[in-house]
Amino acid sequence: MKNASTKLVTVTAIGRDKPGLVSKLTNVVADVNANIVDVEETVLRGLFAMFMIVDISLATVSTNELKNLLVKKGAEAGLQVTLEPYLEGRRKSEKELALITILGKDRPGIVAKTSTLLGNYNINIEKIRMIARGEMIAMEMLVDLSDLKFPLEKVRIELQNLCENLGVGAILQRENVYQKSKKLIVFDMDSTLVDEETIDEIAKIAGVGEQVRKITARAMNGEIDFVEAVRERVKLLKGLDVEHLEEIARNMHLTPGAEELTRSLKSMGYKIALISGGFTYFTDRLKEKLGLDYAFGNKLIIKNGVLTGEVEEPIIDGEKKADIIHWISEIEGISKDEVVAVGDGANDQFMLGKVGLGIAFNAKQVLKQVADGVIAQKNLLSILYALGLPDKELKKYIKTE
Repeated sequence: MKNASTKLVTVTAIGRDKPGLVSKLTNVVADVNANIVDVEETVLRGLFAMFMIVDISLATVSTNELKNLLVKKGAEAGLQVTLEPYLEGRRKSEKELALITILGKDRPGIVAKTSTLLGNYNINIEKIRMIARGEMIAMEMLVDLSDLKFPLEKVRIELQNLCENLGVGAILQRENVYQKSKKLIVFDMDSTLVDEETIDEIAKIAGVGEQVRKITARAMNGEIDFVEAVRERVKLLKGLDVEHLEEIARNMHLTPGAEELTRSLKSMGYKIALISGGFTYFTDRLKEKLGLDYAFGNKLIIKNGVLTGEVEEPIIDGEKKADIIHWISEIEGISKDEVVAVGDGANDQFMLGKVGLGIAFNAKQVLKQVADGVIAQKNLLSILYALGLPDKELKKYIKTE
């Protein structure tokens, strides 16, 4: 509650940015013994904007005199200044904040449509800022959920569906997650860190490509048990010479941005893990190539230089992925909220559900339903924006050596 004698006014100033503007205006206020009780200033593409709430109850001049002084000083500095009585708006002492990050190719209507959806759910937008603009935009919305009357899960899914129709991705993080620094990031391999399903590539060489591809698709969509799918597919590879695995390993295509992303994350001090339902023949190569801290996969059984059609047990499935993350976190002394997981298929559901931030990357629908956010662009560098890096910082980390 403000003191009964308090008399507040609102001062706004807009104009072209240059050094000294804040000093010029605030000195006018101080010189007449008025007190600034709240202030916010920003520069947007060279445009200066300042907003002050000022207590004039002890001022040595009248409200009109202060207004004239500010307008005059503003005109000298090239600013348009207004002073109006303060009318109290929405003020909440306890807010339930969340951060929404929108990523993708720019187009008209993104802000209008997303803000309309949030407004329909009584979610208040506290602040919006563009953190990147160019070939891809990245925008952050800080929102207050305290007046939300529906489950947040419903809003998240509807927001992701809306953004998917707009051709962009959306990531929603609660305050306890986005305010906590991330320390570990975990990737799936196939169709995430690499641009193909390696078992499908093996199957093509073995002459069973179509059979294996169908099983892979069903497993990634959650239509069949993953462990059984691994056994079925590996059985079809029996008799294949191991030299073909070597050929595939040499020619794996990294997903665009993979090398730049992992290099950036290492520069930022992240631990990086690869946990795959694919095979150690490839995860080990990626660990070496990208300098990863951990790599886990299923081990094909090879005898006399050929595949036996078997895989060592236990097989890494979705639940085992989550267990491995827990194991790494304990070793590194990292909490759940400090972990990011990135995947694309049904086998990644447990993994994304057991971390602070779960990202579905160009994912199957079944994974989008449980992820905190969806990235639709086929470039892993988008993840840096989801971690809150503005364009300036991003360019520092991805510069070529």
